[in-house]
Amino acid sequence: MTTDDISRPQFPIPDDPADRPRKARSTVRVIMVNADNETLLFEDSDPGLPEFRWWVTPGGGIDPGESEVDAAVREVAEETGYLMPPEHLLGPVARRHILHGYSDQVIEQDEAFFFARVANFDVDIAGHTEEEQLTLQQSRWWSADELARTDAWIWPAELLQLWDIAGDPSRWPLDLGDQEESTLAVAATKHDS
Repeated sequence: MTTDDISRPQFPIPDDPADRPRKARSTVRVIMVNADNETLLFEDSDPGLPEFRWWVTPGGGIDPGESEVDAAVREVAEETGYLMPPEHLLGPVARRHILHGYSDQVIEQDEAFFFARVANFDVDIAGHTEEEQLTLQQSRWWSADELARTDAWIWPAELLQLWDIAGDPSRWPLDLGDQEESTLAVAATKHDS
């Protein structure tokens, strides 16, 4: 489904990415797999386009002076309540450069993906930021089979592939290249005439 397939909300949204504030950053994402062989994802949203929902792994921005591993451990604790020892992280298993176009901003980021086997636990969102409280709608543990069959947007689209290579360090880090995941496209799109 594309933004062209869905009617826009009644308030003005800038179509031109140049009209949206732009932020660049480095981030980490963590593919957490529990004892039931399920991975934790959060349902995210764009407040300006509430009809769009997608599922993402825990993670976020790397603070100044922070290592990727330290950022991954901190982000997991803040977003899930799970206190993960740094030595439980594997990777990075993949890297990519990503554009996220939302109704209110464009985020350009370099992402590193890590993998971690974790005990079963109940997600605690007490550490969510104000923005996360606004955009993150729910969390859910997904099996690989459920991910393979869903029509929901899963970001990254290669999540099952990354899960598969987690046990094979010779394939790390997989280069996912330049990508875009947007509710309101950043890159120019071609329309058939």
